[in-house]
Amino acid sequence: MSIASAIEEYLGHLSIERGSAPLTIEAYSADLSDYAAYLEEAGIDSLQDITRDTITSYEADLLERGYAISSVDRHLSVLKGFHRFCVQEGLAENNPTATVKLPAAPDRLPDVLGIQQMSQLLDSLPRETPIELRNRALMEVLYGCGLRVSECVGLDLSDCAFEEGYVRVTGKGDKQRIAPISGCAQEALVAYLEDGRPQLVQSYSAPTSAVFLNARGGRLTRQSIHKVVAEAGLCIGIENLHPHTLRHSFATHMLEGGADLRVIQEILGHSDISTTQIYTHVNRSHIREEYLSAHPRA
Repeated sequence: MSIASAIEEYLGHLSIERGSAPLTIEAYSADLSDYAAYLEEAGIDSLQDITRDTITSYEADLLERGYAISSVDRHLSVLKGFHRFCVQEGLAENNPTATVKLPAAPDRLPDVLGIQQMSQLLDSLPRETPIELRNRALMEVLYGCGLRVSECVGLDLSDCAFEEGYVRVTGKGDKQRIAPISGCAQEALVAYLEDGRPQLVQSYSAPTSAVFLNARGGRLTRQSIHKVVAEAGLCIGIENLHPHTLRHSFATHMLEGGADLRVIQEILGHSDISTTQIYTHVNRSHIREEYLSAHPRA
């Protein structure tokens, strides 16, 4: 079987049998297309001719083309899955990636805003028009509940249980969890639902259960949320503010406030505690910065 046909079968396997998301299939397809182009240039047209040296040479080629370690890591992870599939399906006898180790990516601490910065950001948001009420509620919920962008997009009216003090969130892999909501986040969301959303929904012919609506009354998109957050950041002098920064800030400030790491893990929807532990490193770096700025002989 040709390499192109094997790739096509693998993508079909991911889509149909594994139920991978369209964006995931698109990303895998792009990485495997790049790999196929490299193999063609190297004169390799059969799965049987691909060796461990082929894989390591491709890794070196990616680095020479300026790919970041994290991107090289992703490419190799895709290749490992592809070649493992080829062996399992009898398309190839050997897996050339079996003994290839993924490059060790340097630890990269997430960007966070300080508590004063966050207060300045949220308190500066206008709250007069329906769109302004929506934007304020969106920002408060991203930070107050630690939600991902996709989770805000998917939030429905039936997910809001204000009397119980939580919102039901559908996270990665369609896993549902409960995120507490109170204080400023709940106040902003209630104000939007009562005074902002009804005016937005009137402009749309088909009813929608979405919490966050666009100006036409439809469900707000990921791109729109990125734009709202970026524009809010510019208003206080922060360039390229990302929604995930609000989520990172939520976790960091919770940890600094004494919250248990397991509780933060549950609220964020992390399946592995090691993912949440990155915030302990952020917290330590904050302590070091405070020490360096305050100690007279640091």
